[in-house]
Amino acid sequence: MAADVAVSLTVLAGIVVLSHATRRVLGRALAATGLSVYAVELVSTFQLCCCTHELKLLSEVGGIEPRLALTLTYLASVVHGLTFSGAIGNPSGALEHAYRARLSGGCALRRIACQFTAAAAARAAVPVIWGIGLSGLHARHKLFGYQCITPIRAPLLKAAVVELACAFVVQTAITHTRAVEEKYRVHAVAAVITTVVYAGGSVTGAVFNPALAFSTQFPCSGNSFLEYCMVYWLGPLLGMMTSVLLYDKLVPLLAGKSTSPYDSLDARKRQ
Repeated sequence: MAADVAVSLTVLAGIVVLSHATRRVLGRALAATGLSVYAVELVSTFQLCCCTHELKLLSEVGGIEPRLALTLTYLASVVHGLTFSGAIGNPSGALEHAYRARLSGGCALRRIACQFTAAAAARAAVPVIWGIGLSGLHARHKLFGYQCITPIRAPLLKAAVVELACAFVVQTAITHTRAVEEKYRVHAVAAVITTVVYAGGSVTGAVFNPALAFSTQFPCSGNSFLEYCMVYWLGPLLGMMTSVLLYDKLVPLLAGKSTSPYDSLDARKRQ
């Protein structure tokens, strides 16, 4: 078990280092074209999906202790937050940025296209990595044909509500920590992500990211494509929208204010 964990940690580190180097190279090469933001989005989402595939394998097939799995989830979330270089990595997040006019509608859609492209690429790439047989865990997974079973362990409506709640909590945390210095903010958001994974992981896997779910959950047997869409696409989208509308519209309305304090903060940042 320790050897499998060590190999997986090495794989994770390799993915992050290679992704970081690729971001830097593409960022410089495409700086004058305006395409660098999409390259960064593509590479960062690929990093997120590949790392999540490896962590999912450790947890579900490797059977590591829940405390270790949560610790790795926290550390991975911190690393992603520190290395994404402005990428969003989540279609719901891109739509939220478009709603707040931080991105144009076209830019948000192009970023979402990059996210799903990267998710599909990661889904194709990780079996190649596992097929090398770097660890006993990888070799066993290859032996069984890289099979995975649906992580949905509840009726579909309940599962969708769990994903909605996870997305709501994470989006609320992201919204309320925007004024916090970045080096502290990533830890706060990572702690929230780890908490919702602990709370909802046993029901749906607590993905709350449509592109990430497309990469890690949709290939699993046990549910149809439409059922996965309901849980992992509709649920997180409604969770994000509920958080945004609650704190941008309902709370200011009840408080007698015409605008959200977060809209005002965004406006000051754009000045």
